[in-house]
Amino acid sequence: MRLVLQEFLSLDGVAQGPGAPDEDTSDGFTRGGWLVPHLDEEFVRIITGWLEEADAFLFGRRTYVNFARDWPEMNDPGDPVAVKLNGLPKYVASHTLTEAEATWNPTTVLSGDVVAQVAEVKRLPGRELHIHGSARLGASLLAAGLVDEVRLMVAPVVVGTGRRLFPDGGEPAGLRLLSSETTPGGVSAQVYEVTGAAQFGSYGPEERG
Repeated sequence: MRLVLQEFLSLDGVAQGPGAPDEDTSDGFTRGGWLVPHLDEEFVRIITGWLEEADAFLFGRRTYVNFARDWPEMNDPGDPVAVKLNGLPKYVASHTLTEAEATWNPTTVLSGDVVAQVAEVKRLPGRELHIHGSARLGASLLAAGLVDEVRLMVAPVVVGTGRRLFPDGGEPAGLRLLSSETTPGGVSAQVYEVTGAAQFGSYGPEERG
């Protein structure tokens, strides 16, 4: 399977708590719900389209626990997002979680060498393995060279604090823009192919002509 990293981000790169004030209050975060004012039908259409190729999901422990609490309650058979998240295989990378949440199966816990285990999951038959949320896990797997594609929904808001997808000190990575579109609510939907190492250069008088 191809590994796809899908994230909701603010303009300043915050990935924490996009959906509700109480979604993720870890580390004292109090500014959750920043994505909600920008949701519209076009946003839902794009997200639903991205989900069509998913055959499994991968989460970090924190995101998994939050999703396992909320998504089993969203069981509308007419909601394609809920059908996918609740029905497809799920993997959770954690050194502290010993067993999956009984209400949100099928789930497999990956512990120990998570990078090696994710590489094994990628070898399983299927189309795409999606990381939703789980910013720290996503960034670490991008640095390990396992992420094939990055899909971002960037909201027109500066949150100012909170956990970021790409914190200072992370490993550089090269990306190639595959598509970009903007919803009526101002959210920028960006799809990138991961191309390997980041490229660097210089810009001097000879380049300016």
